[in-house]
Amino acid sequence: LDSTLSRLTSLFPFFVLLSALLGYTNPETLTWFSKRDQVITTALGGIMVGMGMTLTTEDFKRVALNPKTVLFGVLCQFLFMPLSALTSSRIFSLPPPLFLGLTLVGCSPGGTASNLVALIARADVALSVLMTAASTVLASFLTPTLTKLICGSVISVDSGALFASTAKVVLLPVAGGMYLNQRFPGLSKSAGRFTPFSSVVLVSLICGSVVAQNAAVISSCGFTLVKSVLLLHSLGFLLGYLSPLLSGYPPSACRTMSIETGMQNSALAVVLANGMGVPEAAIPGAVSATCH
Repeated sequence: LDSTLSRLTSLFPFFVLLSALLGYTNPETLTWFSKRDQVITTALGGIMVGMGMTLTTEDFKRVALNPKTVLFGVLCQFLFMPLSALTSSRIFSLPPPLFLGLTLVGCSPGGTASNLVALIARADVALSVLMTAASTVLASFLTPTLTKLICGSVISVDSGALFASTAKVVLLPVAGGMYLNQRFPGLSKSAGRFTPFSSVVLVSLICGSVVAQNAAVISSCGFTLVKSVLLLHSLGFLLGYLSPLLSGYPPSACRTMSIETGMQNSALAVVLANGMGVPEAAIPGAVSATCH
């Protein structure tokens, strides 16, 4: 069973792409997922609980013992990705809602899929996990703050509401997952076998439903949006590699920071956009999950 689940989880990009294509070509097949209030938010919260169940206080002690490398990587992520989102939006002249959506992607923490990619790329998996955990915790403050800083003059951004939304779908579920892991380790271990593939299914449904809801908008500006998303992630991967390389970090750490910088928690960007009442702003997050 474990090997089957592992193989299915490794097909994450395929499932997301299939869901996005299905949502685009046959929207009614996936709009059901987001018709009920809070369904997408609850789905992401479940993913974050699963992530929290993989973390222990020992992980944060490891960050304390190796703070320089982890903080350098997190700095790369929260510096280069927001700036890359701003640059890409300006180059392709994205309208305000899509500009907001791309910025939310750029200001989101690292995605859990980055840990699997780090393993495949023979990078430093332990560093990847620590960076994902650190960026996820810091996102409760940095995501709303940076989004407001970049987009505030173009489109109204309620940073207080965005902070509350981020805390609700990231910080609290992760903390809850960590509590379950500490209080019921046996349950966490059993559930952990299914968490990665469950996350793949939920992220695929989230992205597919967003594409289905906004198929007409995607049709009108599709290729431009795809190019802007691709540029965002390409800049993240490139700058996330060159910066540690020029700072003297070993190749494995450089690969890890590149992966962690370029890969984002796009599902979080989707949920935050929906919570802000700007449905079009969720589109870049769905496209992002499909592209990278």
